[in-house]
Formats: sequence, structure tokens, C-alpha cells
Amino acid sequence: MRESGPRLIGNVSIEVDLGTGPKVLAGFENHGGRTHLGPDAEPLGRVLNGHGNNDRDGHEGVKRLNLIGTYLHGPLLPKNAWLADHLIGLAIERRTGKRPELEPLDDRLESDSHESALRAASTG
Repeated sequence: MRESGPRLIGNVSIEVDLGTGPKVLAGFENHGGRTHLGPDAEPLGRVLNGHGNNDRDGHEGVKRLNLIGTYLHGPLLPKNAWLADHLIGLAIERRTGKRPELEPLDDRLESDSHESALRAASTG
């Protein structure tokens, strides 16, 4: 919903738990809308730095069953390789009925990008 007030723009970090323990997701937000979650939805994560869904409740995104929604971009999956792996695992599990054990890849570039995005979020 569009509310009065400035656009919410900047680097963001949020703490999320998709069932494997807390991890930090880094991205960039640029939105004028304000999201308020309904009773059947839960936030994707807790804002560590940035504005999140509405700049008031301290939450960002939404998750419900296997659905994940977020204002984060910039590019989200390359900066958060663990999230890309999680989504690939969900897709394979949906198709085959079994969650795969993904072979580890060299994620050094992605890890460096993630760390850079986290630094940018923490400095505003």
C-alpha cells in the first residue's frame, strides 16, 4: 500500500531462519509501498539495517509455506548464494519428493559480494 512519506531506499541486512538456523540476508531496497502482513503470514526476517516492509515494525519480507516475498534486490541471489541453494533445494524437493544434498561449489566470489553488501548495509 502506498502511504505518505519518503521512498525507502538503501542497503539492507535482515536476519532470517528458513529452518536451518539464523542467517543474514543482504540486499538493496527501493520502494514507496508499505507492507503490513496479515495473520496467516510471517515476516521473512528481522531488519538489522535498513527500512524493511514499512519502516516501523522491524520486519522485512514475508514467508508462508514455501513462498518467499521480499523488497530486497540488487541482485539478491548472487549476493546470497545460500538463499539460491535453499530455493534450488525446495524446487528439487517439490519435483522429486526428496530434499537433495547439493554438492558444495566454490562460493568465494559470492561470499565476497555478500560481505560487501553487509558492510554497505551497516554503514548506511
